[in-house]
Amino acid sequence: MGSSSLLYVLPSTVLLSFMTLSPFLVVFATNPCQFPAVFNFGDSNSDTGGLSAVFGQAPSPNGESYFLSPAGRYSDGRLIVDFIAKSVGLPYLSAYLDALGANFTHGANFATAGSTIRPQNTTMQQSGFSPISLNVQYNEFYDFHRRSQVVRKKGGIFEQLLPKDEDFSRALYTFDIGQNDLTSGYFSNMTTDQVKATIPDILLQFKNIVEWVYGEGGRNFWIHNTGPFGCLPYVIERLPVLAEQVDSAGCATPFNQVAQIFNQGLKEVVDQMREELPLAAITYVDVYSVKYSLISKAKKHGFEHSLRTCCGHGGRYNFNQQFGCGSRITVHGKEIFLGKSCKNPSGYIIWDGVHFTQSANKWIFEQIVDGSFSDPPIPLNLACRREQSH
Repeated sequence: MGSSSLLYVLPSTVLLSFMTLSPFLVVFATNPCQFPAVFNFGDSNSDTGGLSAVFGQAPSPNGESYFLSPAGRYSDGRLIVDFIAKSVGLPYLSAYLDALGANFTHGANFATAGSTIRPQNTTMQQSGFSPISLNVQYNEFYDFHRRSQVVRKKGGIFEQLLPKDEDFSRALYTFDIGQNDLTSGYFSNMTTDQVKATIPDILLQFKNIVEWVYGEGGRNFWIHNTGPFGCLPYVIERLPVLAEQVDSAGCATPFNQVAQIFNQGLKEVVDQMREELPLAAITYVDVYSVKYSLISKAKKHGFEHSLRTCCGHGGRYNFNQQFGCGSRITVHGKEIFLGKSCKNPSGYIIWDGVHFTQSANKWIFEQIVDGSFSDPPIPLNLACRREQSH
């Protein structure tokens, strides 16, 4: 007989005392949250079509493993945010900037590939970083909150495609952003010390945005820290390091250390917000640890390739900054497809040198959904429980 069976034969007074002393029993006896919508803010790790709507569709073979054609995602299939939406019983999120076929009844995605927390002083063409920084994403959300209710009152199709006003306070607000702030510093020739010096201001601006969303009625926050970008070919190819600065997984330790410093600061900011935003339930999710475990123990987790890119062209990682995934060149009037996909994307972690494959995204989601890497350690479906956040 298991321990759960024994509980049913205990006297009720004993059982109540036992439950009082065992918070995990209380947590998992709680009814799951019913999130009517998800509003996501972020970069390419969670962009479901924002950048594609503005700057042109992510080219084939992006999307090939699940959507069977390009679907605004920089991956062969679904992203972690897609699995989050599915897990809470909602359809995949439409990008806020996508005017074609969008359905916002169940939320909206404000993320765009290349986005940073702090606004960039460069154009997309100059640096590759999006002008749609986190403050712009918040402005979009602010406008969407108000205008959606005005338009919804027109009835008919408008009412069917937009969220109810009360859904905004019951929704889940997800954030996955910050990596590009760090890499953009390096790409603009900052030293590691100079990049570190920018972190407090980056985090302050992040904190401001979450507080503004709270001011708009947001209450349930699921915040990812940033990943080990020192393991990504687009960084380690562009920013070479000394041999002794490469760890046993093949990752560049200086960059990963900066990511960890950022994450420690982010955790402190989350702790501050819990004190300052008394009605908020804020979950901090350590995706760094999950992603590094996946890359450093790839074969153990069922992946054949840890750092090699599935979709690319040339180089030791099958990654070339000039000829990325989906790139084509014309030679003597004939178009040649250079950035081809590998035969088995599910055996790869890295899709295009920057982003993860669908299989990797799914694996990562499966590790974080139960709260094993969260602070507080509660599952996604209980992320609305404020009493568990302190």
